[in-house]
Amino acid sequence: MNKQNFKQKLRSSLRWLGWVLLVQFILINISAALYAHKYSHFYNDPSVGTDFSKENVFQKTWRLFTGPKFPKSAIYEKPSFPFETINLTTKNGTKIEAWYGKADSVAAGTVILFHGLSQNKAAKLSEAYEFRYQGYNVMMVDFRSHGNSEGNKTTIGFRESEEVKLAYDYVVKNGDDHIFLWGTSMGAVAIAKAVADYDLKPAGMILEMPFASLQSHIRARVRSNGFSGFPEKPFAFLVTCWTGIERGYNSFKFKTDKYAAKTNCPVLMQCGARDNTVADSLMPTNKVFNAIASKNKKLVIYENADHESFLQNDPIKWRNEVESFLANNK
Repeated sequence: MNKQNFKQKLRSSLRWLGWVLLVQFILINISAALYAHKYSHFYNDPSVGTDFSKENVFQKTWRLFTGPKFPKSAIYEKPSFPFETINLTTKNGTKIEAWYGKADSVAAGTVILFHGLSQNKAAKLSEAYEFRYQGYNVMMVDFRSHGNSEGNKTTIGFRESEEVKLAYDYVVKNGDDHIFLWGTSMGAVAIAKAVADYDLKPAGMILEMPFASLQSHIRARVRSNGFSGFPEKPFAFLVTCWTGIERGYNSFKFKTDKYAAKTNCPVLMQCGARDNTVADSLMPTNKVFNAIASKNKKLVIYENADHESFLQNDPIKWRNEVESFLANNK
């Protein structure tokens, strides 16, 4: 009788445990779906932004499971050099805005600049001034859902590769040659994907802070907000899954090293040793760099840099590396 009671209690306990695990699984998936939606959606209201640095652990936990909110980035500055506003259109009809400025004299070539997630083209004016000083035409692009471009949803570089192709095709039709592609974070990944997918033939690429995969990027984002261990790994996996479902692409195959393996043009890749937004170590960075098919490639590490502008962090080093890369690939 006691043995039978024990079996009944054991079955009851296992059944209860199963229900608890099922409820937890459902809740964490709901949370991941909400996070994925908000993480890849920009709000027109500039007051909705989430600042994790000002929140306590309870607020951070709530944000982790309900998702942060990001306002659509607004243009806060325009170039001081003469420029033309260019309007491009994606296949689905989304209007993309870009600035195009010619060099003051005979151009050495053209550099097209692409910003990171939640930024816009105005955030890269410092780099644009540097390229113009070196004698290059510059084109600065707002990705979809950023700056003055249309939309509120981002695929964090996956479909944004179309904007890279649109900008590249525009300057080619404009008669420009010796075209370089420069991008940071999401912009760097979008460049690598565009070159691989559309077989673009730039004179060279300058990739700053590219993330290795969407999953590793989301994991690093969660970790940078103060969470590690359990919340970081399975939660990033689920958010990656739901991002793909909600935005309509295979998010687990969104890997930068896969695109890098199809890159044959010269590449200058630059990363920060303290960048916890891309990864928790240089291993993913090395993985992307080692995958680059081109033999003409160089990896530069900024020892004191986080996920930030390397031009602002170490202007002398940045200028030396970039000028040398451009000069050696004329």
